[in-house]
Amino acid sequence: MSDDRMSETGIRVEEVASVEAPPKARVENAETAPETMGEKLERKRDYLEGFLAAKPAAVEPSAVGGDLYEAVINALKDIYDPEIPVNIYDLGLIYNVEIDEGHAVVTMTLTTPHCPVAESMPAEVELRVGAVPGVGDAEVNLVWDPPWSPQNMSDEARLELGML
Repeated sequence: MSDDRMSETGIRVEEVASVEAPPKARVENAETAPETMGEKLERKRDYLEGFLAAKPAAVEPSAVGGDLYEAVINALKDIYDPEIPVNIYDLGLIYNVEIDEGHAVVTMTLTTPHCPVAESMPAEVELRVGAVPGVGDAEVNLVWDPPWSPQNMSDEARLELGML
């Protein structure tokens, strides 16, 4: 039963005395045979079986996340800027690493074009990356565009330098 009228502000108001309860969801056999803990566990196990049985897709060793790629990144993390106590990878000096059939190409920059290690750093990167097992030869491309900035640094580097 409802009462429909207009309020003083011109808004239509409907007052309702009662409302029918919405129908409840029906679960077969819920009241007659409650599920035991063992059955409930088995149902959960069945649900998760597909997720647990799926194996992660194999990652090519030279692709991002692959073993060879990670070994090259770890080699880069062993090279430190002589003026800053942070490795060149966390400093954001490494822009790209590509590995194709044992040939590694590293695209990098330096903090400034007038950096004192401008001549020696690319050679050191080439030697360290070339020494990684699985890398036949390494090539370093030194670029100045885009220029390096402190925003390139990882959070770990910022923390180390007290910038975080």
